[in-house]
Amino acid sequence: MKILSFDIEDWFHILDLGDVNSRDKWDAFESRVEQGVDMVLSDLDDRKLKATFFCLGWVAEKHPSVIKKISNAGHHIGSHSYSHDLVYQYDRTHFRDDLNKSIHILEDLIGKNIDTYRAPGFSVTSKTTWYVEEIVKAGIKIDSSIFPAERGHGGFPSFGDSLPSLVNFNGYQVKEFPINLASIAGKTFIFSGGGYFRLLPVPVLKYFFSRSDYVMTYFHMRDFDNNQPILNMSKLRKFKSYYGIGSCWKKYKVLLDSYNFIDLKTAETLVDWSSVKTNLL
Repeated sequence: MKILSFDIEDWFHILDLGDVNSRDKWDAFESRVEQGVDMVLSDLDDRKLKATFFCLGWVAEKHPSVIKKISNAGHHIGSHSYSHDLVYQYDRTHFRDDLNKSIHILEDLIGKNIDTYRAPGFSVTSKTTWYVEEIVKAGIKIDSSIFPAERGHGGFPSFGDSLPSLVNFNGYQVKEFPINLASIAGKTFIFSGGGYFRLLPVPVLKYFFSRSDYVMTYFHMRDFDNNQPILNMSKLRKFKSYYGIGSCWKKYKVLLDSYNFIDLKTAETLVDWSSVKTNLL
């Protein structure tokens, strides 16, 4: 199965960057999220495709019409937190309050239960396994927060297989859809979204998409926005954040032309949960 998902945040919601880390500064930036969402929704409507949109509570609060457009188009909505904070940088109380705030805002807007979650930056780690208990208590049944490899913002390399599984912590269980891995010469990497997707050429992307029974994509509106302002950062960080944006929309459409995609809610119904691995954290 190939799952189509988007993280709905604005161009300045780049993690762990001093110039934009404070929410107090966000109102000063021009928002570009609505035009990106409109472009994606129009294309999905033309294709009769549904996707999962992990929405930031702050975006929902400031731009409720964006979230309503997504919901009214029949797409699946999940929480991407309220503040876009890295999970491993905060304690359980902060995480709980932030998650519940995002869920309440989204549910009030769309009139539907929010039962799906993705951590900002896939920032759950082996030291924050308590997050499972917290999301289940908040009503979350499906999670897509685990990045089963090393990464700049955490990562969970000890998690194991990058396939749908059940995750159990302290008796609290959630259905997990991790980010998928690929491997070349013993080196593992991610190809299905973000900077990895922007970096790789189409033939390489199609090679890995074709050979992967399970793919979890993750796109951001800024991945497609060649006219967004460029934030001040190191050369390496700038390369990771902006390389390939000019060609990303075209590559994205080639992949959608080439494969069948479903939303996460549909994917959840297609998994035989009685036969998948259970990870005890």
